[in-house]
Amino acid sequence: MENFDKLTGIAAPLPLVNIDTDMIIPKQFLKTIKRSGLGVNLFDEMRYDRQGGEIADFVLNKPAYRDAQILIAGDNFGCGSSREHAPWALLDFGIRCVISTSFADIFYNNCFKNGILPIVLPQEDVDKLMDDAERGSNATVTVDLESQTISGPDGGKITFEVDPWRKHCLLNGLDDIGLTLEKAPAIDAFEAKMSAERPWV
Repeated sequence: MENFDKLTGIAAPLPLVNIDTDMIIPKQFLKTIKRSGLGVNLFDEMRYDRQGGEIADFVLNKPAYRDAQILIAGDNFGCGSSREHAPWALLDFGIRCVISTSFADIFYNNCFKNGILPIVLPQEDVDKLMDDAERGSNATVTVDLESQTISGPDGGKITFEVDPWRKHCLLNGLDDIGLTLEKAPAIDAFEAKMSAERPWV
């Protein structure tokens, strides 16, 4: 997966609580096993009307936020059923970082495994970033994973915590497959040894 080091991008405000995975990517779009192509249906029921037209006042349909890479969200983001398609849809749209006061555990873990950085902050810090995000195209925020800081458009900084192992994986672009491939020499050596010792297997 693509590594995550420093991200500077537009932050979109989504101050709704309890955004569940069905709101992020509705169930009818779960038939695919591909990680690409889901971005167009991200928040489908909030972005489009029944005729498929865009709902103009939804944040990601506004011109200033169409290229947003950071999402400032309400409490308990990603709750509901377990579906890896939720981070797939966010990533395919272009969202690389979601900031909230809390996340559902499974969604939180799936984000890291798919190259998205979920950041948990106190409510007062989320409120500050939400206010910054309301500035539209001027809502440029920088998330620096190495230094674990978030810089707002006025230069103010907020620090955040992240598990050291997850930080290592994101910085180096290592998902579960990548971590396994790091052990390829040891796996090859084991297979060669087993083939020599047990050629009938």
